[in-house]
Amino acid sequence: MKLVVDLNQCENHGQCTFATPSLFSLTDEGLLSFRSTAQDEYVSADLTEADAEAAASAVDMCPMQAISLRG
Repeated sequence: MKLVVDLNQCENHGQCTFATPSLFSLTDEGLLSFRSTAQDEYVSADLTEADAEAAASAVDMCPMQAISLRG
């Protein structure tokens, strides 16, 4: 299972960082930390079962529905 973030849909509300701080963090500028390395879409490495369960909370909390799980 992989975590996928549509960076065109994401508006950096940061709800994912509250739901799953082990997977999401914000820069000092308030942007998701992986924005500097990804263009339109961020796809994580394979998640552990525990991380996938935690990521499901971020999927549910994202007001822009920019986060999904794939695989």
